[in-house]
Amino acid sequence: QVQLVESGGGLVQPGGSLRLSCAAFGLTFTDYRMSWYRQAPGKERELVASIDDFTHRKAYADSVQGRFTIWRDDIESRVDLQMSSMKPQDTAVYFCHAQDTRAIRGAVYWGQGTQVTVSP
Repeated sequence: QVQLVESGGGLVQPGGSLRLSCAAFGLTFTDYRMSWYRQAPGKERELVASIDDFTHRKAYADSVQGRFTIWRDDIESRVDLQMSSMKPQDTAVYFCHAQDTRAIRGAVYWGQGTQVTVSP
């Protein structure tokens, strides 16, 4: 059974930093592109950052470029998101996402989400 378990969410002041971590279980981690999504109240879920499986190429949403960093540890089957210079508009539930890249419609898995709140 595949599980993505997020941790690290919480309350942070504007300008502060927070690190999210996602541990993957039950899958061959190196076959998956790993991503972080977020969903704010009343808004659609959006892609925040992703990191490819083989190349480790990274991509970021314009709104977080230069402030957030994604990386993965293929030994520990973990993907982290370091968030810095945080803004109130970063407030959202953050979800870990895994996509099997071996097929066009490879399997997709989601974590349960972790709340991030940026407020004075």
